[in-house]
This record gives sequence, C-alpha cells and structure tokens, in this order.
Amino acid sequence: MEEQTPQPEPSIFERMRNRLSPEGLPTDDRGRMRMVVDSLILHIHPSKVEVSTLKWTYTWGLGGLAGLLMAILGITGIILLNNYTPAAPQAYFDILELNSNVWFGELIRNLHHWSANLLIVVAVLHLIRVFVTGAYRPPRELNWLIGVAMLLLVVGANFTGYLLPWDQLAFWAITVGTSIISYVPLVGGWLSNLILGGPEVGANTLLNFYSMHISFIPLAIFGLMSYHFWRVRKDGGLTRPKSASQTEDAKVERVTTIPHLVHKEMIFALAWTAALLLFSMFVPAPLEGIANPALSPNPAKAPWYFLGLQELLLHFHPLVGAIVIPSLVIIGIFLLPFFDLSLESVGVYFRSARGRSLTLLSAGLALIATPIWVLLDEFVLNWTEWLPTWNSLLSNGLIPLVVILLPLILLDEWVAKRFKADTEERVLFIATYIFTAFIVLTLIGIYFRGPGMNLYLPWNMPTSH
Repeated sequence: MEEQTPQPEPSIFERMRNRLSPEGLPTDDRGRMRMVVDSLILHIHPSKVEVSTLKWTYTWGLGGLAGLLMAILGITGIILLNNYTPAAPQAYFDILELNSNVWFGELIRNLHHWSANLLIVVAVLHLIRVFVTGAYRPPRELNWLIGVAMLLLVVGANFTGYLLPWDQLAFWAITVGTSIISYVPLVGGWLSNLILGGPEVGANTLLNFYSMHISFIPLAIFGLMSYHFWRVRKDGGLTRPKSASQTEDAKVERVTTIPHLVHKEMIFALAWTAALLLFSMFVPAPLEGIANPALSPNPAKAPWYFLGLQELLLHFHPLVGAIVIPSLVIIGIFLLPFFDLSLESVGVYFRSARGRSLTLLSAGLALIATPIWVLLDEFVLNWTEWLPTWNSLLSNGLIPLVVILLPLILLDEWVAKRFKADTEERVLFIATYIFTAFIVLTLIGIYFRGPGMNLYLPWNMPTSH
C-alpha cells in the first residue's frame, strides 16, 4: 500500500470558506480577495442571522448608516485636508479656491458638510432605537456606554469642524458655543483658554480645532466604532423579542449572512450614497463673508445642535442652564442600563402596548408644556425681579429648576398609580418627555429666535443687518 501524504491543516480562511461554500476555497486572486472581504464581514456579523432581523423596520439600518457616513467623512476629509491651510485668514481663501478652482471641490465639501450633519441625526436616532427596544440592558450595557461616548465625539467632531471655513457664520457660532465652557465651576476660565488658545476665538483656536478635528476625535471614533460593531456580535447580535428568540425547544429560521444580509446592506449603502451625492449637488454648504471679530451678527447663534442648550441659557442662570441640566441629562443617559434592568421586554419596541401609549402621552405633554413654559418665562415670570435680594444662582437658577422638576416628579408618580406602569415604562415615559422637550427647545432656537434673541414668528422675522 502507498503511504498517504498527510494534508496540512486548513487555514482560518479555508475553514470559513468551506463552512459557507461547500465547493471549497478558490485559488485565483479574485477568490483570495473575496476571502479577505468575507472574513472582514464575518468579523462584525455572525455567519448566520435570523430571518426576522432582516426586516429594515426593526433597526432601520441606522447603525450601518452611521458607519457609512463615517467612511464618507473619512474619504472626503482626506481630500479636503490636501486643499486647506489651518491659518487665518488663509483658511477662508482656501475654501473659496476649493469651491471655484478645484475639480469637484465644492461637491466634496458639500458632501462632507451634509454627511457630518446627518451623522448627528442618525447617531441620535440609533441611540433612540436602542433605547426604545431595551437593547442597552445586560449584557449590552458596555456597548451602550460606548455608543453614548461616540455620540459625544461626533458632536465634538462637528463642533471643531464648524470653525474651519473661518467665515462669519462659523466664527460667531463657535464664539457663542465656546462661551459655555467658561461657566464650568473652578476650572472654566482655564479650560476655555486651553481650548481656544487664548481669551477669545482667534487664529490659535482655528489651529487647535483643526488639530482635534483631524487627529484625536476621528481616531477615537473609528477605534470605538470598530470595537462597538465587534461587541454587537460578541453580545449575541441584534436583540430580539423573547418570544422570537431561539430556545432549546424552538427552531428559529436562519440564513447565511453572505449573501442575504450583505446584499441588503449594499443596496442600502448605495441608495444613501446616491441620495447624499444628489443633495450635495444642489444644496451648497453654507459660506458667508470672511470672519470679522469686530462685526457681530444679530442674532449670534451657536451651531444648530447646540441651540437647545443656548435656549436654556435664556431661561436659567448660566451655571444651571449650561452645566447642571446638561450634566444631569448626560449622566442619566449613561446610567440607563443600571436602573432599567428588566429583560422581559428586550427587543420589543416601547416595551409593551401600555408603553407605546405612555410614550405618545409623554411626547404630547412635552409638546404642549415646553412652548407654554418658554412663553411664560419670556413674558410673565421674572424671578430676579421678584427676589431682588437673592443670589441670581438661586433666584434664576435653582428655584426655576425645582419649579420644573417638581411637576415632572409628580407626573411620574401619577403615571405609576394611574396606569400601573412598571419601572421600565416609567423610565421610558420620563426619557421621552425630556428628549421631546429638548427637541422643542432646539426648534424654538432655530426658527423662533431673531434679533436680540427675542421671540418672533418665522414669517414675521425681521431682517438683521
């Protein structure tokens, strides 16, 4: 008998290909390249997925869209980087040169700008989707913390990039936005000087923001995003309703990730890329005259994603409006997985039928109560005049804060007693109310604040000079 030559142990790529395709491993270059791509896909996806999770209406593709937008921002950012000088006033002239004399320069800038703005919206919506389906509960609490951190970094990336055109809109928006830093107790002044590179927005600020925008922030986002995607798979993939989850006695229909899920993701990515390109062709990124520190626009507004925060500053003492309230909200978001621990409704939108009703009730109450409170505080309430001898931190800060929080606490108690709501439904109710209120404040800041930051109806808005 002839001796059989022992066969070498197949590589990880061979084992993966054999598992997915019984025909075996291709030997040509195209086959090897496909193997590399497949292994990358299967690093962030399981080899098989449940058929029920392929429906777009379950996740809306928000996580994948956020990843796509980051890729577009990375590519367009590198192109813009080669046509930009982070020095005032040259930065502004580089933008003009990019828009007029660089092939497809304006399109690349438009695509970068609108993708960055859309990324904030998509990241927030993705966080909401995770929240309303309870997908942040154990064992996924770490990924929730990473997701919240990435959202803050995305806002930071947009904020630092906002100044780079060095036009009037950017200069004064950043001036207003960074003024919030000075209200941080004890270290506010030092922190403001560190970030701005001096006592006010200037050439050093532009260089600081440019450095953060192209180095630390994107590296941190891409690093966390890679771990975030891997962690989703590590934690068992997408969360699913308990009744639909696989058990020892129940068989769940599964299909291979390649091609069933990947084909859907490719179509989704191509459709969004085409839509962004079309939008960027017809809607230019804003660019006003060159920055002029001596000429302040009226009104001077922060970037749109900070206008809800700027609206709070009009109603509260700066320490309360700029530091206390945002800090409480951010801490509450981080701690959500640690006081909403029930696993019974994981994967179910809005927890239950009662939870859906309470969400609608909460959003409706916030839509009514928030503008009423803004109007009352604008035209009726005057805490500093009523309490002239009191410290303004008390009269215009802590007292109005208590006046707002007390009804919210009473409302929570009423929901618990009237609707027999459990802890997770109460968390959903309060979170929906706060989020809706912030959206209303942001819209008021965008559309209803005019010269002098006074309230105007949009169609009666006077033209500022």
